[in-house]
Amino acid sequence: MTTETKPVRMIVLDLDDTLLRSDLTISYRTKAAIKKAEAAGINVVLASGRVFETMNNFVRFLGMNKRLGYLICSNGTIIVESRSGSIIYEVFLPVQPALTAFNLLDAEGFAVQVYEKNVLYVSRTNEFTEYDKKLTGLQQIVDPNFTARIKAGCHKLLIPGDPMLLKPLESLLDTYLNEELTLFTSKPYFLEILPHKTDKGSALRIVAEKLGIERESILAVGDSMNDESMIRWAGIGVAMLNGDERIKAIADKVTRRSNDDEGVAEIIEQVLLNKGSMPL
Repeated sequence: MTTETKPVRMIVLDLDDTLLRSDLTISYRTKAAIKKAEAAGINVVLASGRVFETMNNFVRFLGMNKRLGYLICSNGTIIVESRSGSIIYEVFLPVQPALTAFNLLDAEGFAVQVYEKNVLYVSRTNEFTEYDKKLTGLQQIVDPNFTARIKAGCHKLLIPGDPMLLKPLESLLDTYLNEELTLFTSKPYFLEILPHKTDKGSALRIVAEKLGIERESILAVGDSMNDESMIRWAGIGVAMLNGDERIKAIADKVTRRSNDDEGVAEIIEQVLLNKGSMPL
């Protein structure tokens, strides 16, 4: 976040628990607000932990596949051009630290996941891997040789598990690998491992440079710890009413409505009502 704000030229929206309602849909009011923002010359960018393949239905619903724009996927490890679906930027996990993390996790009985296009590869299953399968709609395959998959290259690792177990695990991994990897929880039951200094904020900087938009003119909206970096970096950081209390504490503004009550639509409408500015 910055101390000075200028007219909003870009709005960055997280998907799950922000733009999407609990039933994984976008309301027509929210769609209309996004269309009005784009008509007013504001770039709207989706930034999600999801892979492009599980974002594409929402991209098409919003008509973003019909215009030049960018999508931040896999929590910033991939940037895709929305019209062509082409990857314009990607970064992979360094193999040795990723293997070190996996070996520790596997020895302790944790499940680990990687995403490749329409497939969700898991080292083992549990109730949380099943939840992610339903959330993403991806085909799930148990891979008995998970180390080979990591060696072949992956963008991130996701550990689905009991939140009470993931908290100390995150602290342990951060102690030993914080200079080689990035860690955060995207949901209380999802711990994510990304390349060092890679997150939605780092990807947002790349997109902003490509579009020639300064950070003071960017408004970012999110709900969870994987949104922290973009909320901190954007000129205006907005947390959802239903968001993590830690995110609310760092944001410039908290929505008055939740994701199930069109909180994103209200924020965009406020920006348009104020001719591009955001009252704090």
